[in-house]
Amino acid sequence: MPEGDTIHYAAARIRRVLAGHVPDELRTPHPRFGRDRWEERLAGRAVASVDAHGKHLFLRFEGGLAIHSHLRMTGAWRVFGPDRPWTGASRSAWLAIRRGDRDVVQFNGPVLELMTESRIRFDQRLAQLGPDILAPELDTERFLRRLREDDPTRPIGDALLRQQTIAGIGNLWKVEGCFAAGVDPWRPAGAVTDEEAVRIVELTRARMQRSAADGNQNRWRRIYGRAGRPCPRCGPSSRIRSRGQWEDNRTTYWCPGCQT
Repeated sequence: MPEGDTIHYAAARIRRVLAGHVPDELRTPHPRFGRDRWEERLAGRAVASVDAHGKHLFLRFEGGLAIHSHLRMTGAWRVFGPDRPWTGASRSAWLAIRRGDRDVVQFNGPVLELMTESRIRFDQRLAQLGPDILAPELDTERFLRRLREDDPTRPIGDALLRQQTIAGIGNLWKVEGCFAAGVDPWRPAGAVTDEEAVRIVELTRARMQRSAADGNQNRWRRIYGRAGRPCPRCGPSSRIRSRGQWEDNRTTYWCPGCQT
């Protein structure tokens, strides 16, 4: 699943193409949008802003309309230009917006909806989101409050995935954040101090900020997907372990030697 840094990276690329401009063309090729008349409803409206919150992306148009996207496991945003033009032949395209010689295309949904700004404000899925880990200022007090309101027996690794606690962290960053902070992802959240929880989030945030700027997550993968290999901190004396965690059974990687 694309994580918050991937969405912020996509938003920045889309913003450079569309923000402040009226698109030359907007199409919804997928049959599910056949009766929704997005082309008519958005015709002549400039894109006022392109924003991200956690794993959610918003294209806000003049007049109080916005396209809301969540990519889940299958979706993707792509920006095409003169050096790599889009042919328009893909059956997986759900939304295509053209301005000049550039195309912004959303592939494979699965959450793509046209909403009014008032509906966005009252949508419970969005209203309940925790603070965005990539917001200009990290709201650590709100993060800690949400963390302490949740089940204290939940492992801290799984607690970081709960978007109502903090928005934007996915399985990769939960693993790498706990490793960077030297905290066992299996420790119950109630046994993790405020200082440790904030340290995990701050170390994760710094890495995600870099990834959101250049689109390169791979440089930060130290233990994710590397079960059985020597720990990059402990060396051959300790090897990375993995197993599914908590109710969603998301695979968690950790070092039993240096994460306590």
